Amino acid sequence: MNSKKLNIASLLMGFLMFLGCSSAPELGTFGYDVAFLKSHTETLVLESQNGECQVALAPAYQGRIMTSTSQGSEGTSYGWINYDLIASNQLEENINVFGGEDRFWLGPEGGQYSIFFAPETDFTIDNWFTPKAIDTDPFIVKKKEKNSVHFSQQIRVKNYSDFVFDLDVERKVSIFDKSTIEDQLEIAIDSQISFVGFQSENKITNTGSQPWKKESGLLSIWILGMFNPSPETTVIIPYQGILELNTEYFGSIGPEQLTVSDHAVLFKGDGTYRSKIGLPPQNIKTPLFGSYDKKNRILTIVRFQFSGESTYVNSLWEQQEFPYQGDVVNSYNDGPLEDGVQLGPFYELESSSDSKELGPGESMEHWHSTYHFEGDFSSLNTLSKDLLGFDLSELN
Repeated sequence: MNSKKLNIASLLMGFLMFLGCSSAPELGTFGYDVAFLKSHTETLVLESQNGECQVALAPAYQGRIMTSTSQGSEGTSYGWINYDLIASNQLEENINVFGGEDRFWLGPEGGQYSIFFAPETDFTIDNWFTPKAIDTDPFIVKKKEKNSVHFSQQIRVKNYSDFVFDLDVERKVSIFDKSTIEDQLEIAIDSQISFVGFQSENKITNTGSQPWKKESGLLSIWILGMFNPSPETTVIIPYQGILELNTEYFGSIGPEQLTVSDHAVLFKGDGTYRSKIGLPPQNIKTPLFGSYDKKNRILTIVRFQFSGESTYVNSLWEQQEFPYQGDVVNSYNDGPLEDGVQLGPFYELESSSDSKELGPGESMEHWHSTYHFEGDFSSLNTLSKDLLGFDLSELN
């Protein structure tokens, strides 16, 4: 998992040569990231609101949404991008953490039906690997329009129990205009904030000859977004009922990283301590959660497909007594491993589909939407209270 560490200053100098001009976009802007990506891989850009709202996509990285902006090329770039790994033009063995705000994955990650561990191996970091189909294999661009791109791919994965899945993947990425965002979230966006919203619609179809059964393992559609951390970023997850928060992924989490109120889970997105949490379906109050970067005044909202079903794959790294009592929502905060190596830093907002038994030719779907709002605190706080039921002034 070691990446060649490249000097960001040298990357910027390379951009000056690449752009052939006396000035280049500033690091941290959407224009910088698009120029960087285009210098290494095919990059597609979608636009709305006269170019103020934009998203950048990378077909070679499974059609993932790499980053977005609410203020054109000079605006903040919201997605975390691994400049070092991408610029190295080398692939890692276990996982290639390219970054991106919305990437297509499949679950489960751990357990007897895992697709991230080979049969008869121990559930340790040395044995963990990401299937190439969702790590390094490109997706095919089937159709591109101004506001959307359609991708597809046929893939094969094998699970820990030796069952082989053959499936067709269809993925559509869309960017929204202001009225669509307001309709979807039932809000009014005032002039004090900038905004961008986008969505991935993901469908998998069993193209094999065997049905997918619980006793041989099922799959979930798993969408993960990677974002830039800061010391003042907090993940906010509303919940209902008696909380059954899963904190068992990567060891204990102290109160400096995780606190729970009577209506929300608050989790640090600072990129300094490796930890992960998850909420099961019975705790999902609303299909919305998000994060707030207090320093940069950025409110991120994730909206996801949730029908109230209860069968979710379990991704804990262990042999499981209940392999279908997993999480709907997860958040991961990156940090150093025991040897000091770090994947990021970044933090993640994730959602998963329920799992289904599919016969040959049958399909399942999952959509995942991301919205960023940046600007005036009062306006952002109104949105947070309306969407998450959380007053941002409660954050230290």
